[in-house]
Amino acid sequence: MTLNNAKFVIKVPASSANLGPGFDSIGVALTLYLTLEVEKSEKWECYSKSEELKDLPTDEQHFICQIALQTAAKYGKELHPCKIKLESDIPLARGLGSSASAIIAGIELADHVGELGLTKQDKLLLSTEIEGHPDNVGASLYGGLVIGSYQQGEVDIIPITAISFEMVAVIPKESLLTKDSRGVLPTEFSYSNAIQASSTSNVLIAALLSQNWELAGKMMEKDLFHQPYRKPLIPFYGDVENFAKTEGAFGVALSGAGPTVLCFCEKGKGRLLEQSIQSTFPEMAAKLLSIDYTGSSIFTVNNCTAN
Repeated sequence: MTLNNAKFVIKVPASSANLGPGFDSIGVALTLYLTLEVEKSEKWECYSKSEELKDLPTDEQHFICQIALQTAAKYGKELHPCKIKLESDIPLARGLGSSASAIIAGIELADHVGELGLTKQDKLLLSTEIEGHPDNVGASLYGGLVIGSYQQGEVDIIPITAISFEMVAVIPKESLLTKDSRGVLPTEFSYSNAIQASSTSNVLIAALLSQNWELAGKMMEKDLFHQPYRKPLIPFYGDVENFAKTEGAFGVALSGAGPTVLCFCEKGKGRLLEQSIQSTFPEMAAKLLSIDYTGSSIFTVNNCTAN
């Protein structure tokens, strides 16, 4: 391992999963970011000025460090301790992929410091094994819109960057843990329901790729996999959905497991939608987001050379 004294930065985008019927298989990278500024140190240190991160562990027990150490150990490497400054504008436990971005950051840290030489496919498989599904981690790693499948220890993903729309995230103050949100889901589906649910997901992808926004929004509403069970946990969902659609949103869906609600609109229409939602729902934060097309990246602080 040869880590010089130069600082480097790891930048990982947030993500939203499912987009309605694409349960555990469709994700999109968002323009919110987790950023790590890393330098060689005598011991593991993590610190942050971000309000949501300041109470997390400050040593190697930090989740990102644990992911990095576990990843390196998998390849028989020991990582040199690092001092890590963390900044993030990704809200925790709000359905915006904060854990997935941390997993990707940890794997990128291990790969760079430990000189593991991992390919993107390697990183995707590692992160999917940890997360359990490829939608959030795939989006944070590749950027763009991703469609993925994880079966029998193999993960396949298609990242799509030739697509453009805007989103307004409606973020409540209250958090919702994924494990609690998953607890309301059924354990099995009937054959006919499975066909109907999967066909809805298929049409969603076709509608998005063909820019048939109205149809895409219709498919988001027809989800059978998770939203019918999770919406009761989100008491404001119906009000936000109805209002956003009257203000120009072509579709509305839970972001991941919630409680954030994502309102989709054509490019150029997001700012007015954001303003109208914020005015009508002042108790929540309305945030205009775009698609991040880069995914995770590493660059040195001195010359900003991307790796």
